[in-house]
Amino acid sequence: MSKVRILVVEDIDSWRETVSSMLRSEPSFEIICEVADGGEAVLMTAQLQPTIVLMDIGLPRLSGIEVAKWIPKLAPKTRIIFLSEEQDLEVVQAALNLGCGYVLKCDAESDLVAAIRSVATGEAFISRQLTGLGLIVNCQQDSKQ
Repeated sequence: MSKVRILVVEDIDSWRETVSSMLRSEPSFEIICEVADGGEAVLMTAQLQPTIVLMDIGLPRLSGIEVAKWIPKLAPKTRIIFLSEEQDLEVVQAALNLGCGYVLKCDAESDLVAAIRSVATGEAFISRQLTGLGLIVNCQQDSKQ
């Protein structure tokens, strides 16, 4: 199996470093780039074509939701996992409508590796704390976007 190439998008430097460090310990993962805002995320996704874009929702310049709308156009094979503190069900559902995975930051240590493995193989993933709330996870790429 080839490495899962990950673009990490997080505006809080210490959190981005923590997440990247955690993922670097997984031999099948490769952090190919780290960026701090949505504009950079769009540019680097188009340039690097990562397997996974792992990003927060609340980002400077473009939100994670806005970035997720661009990804299918720029990198059709790239999958999205949101890593966020946001638990508002409307916001979470909007994110899930655009991505394959959603991990709460408080669940990152227990759920993030499994989320990346699942989403990289075309499956959906949602944090345990959000299961059972009637959320719908869509992992289909919409080629018409």
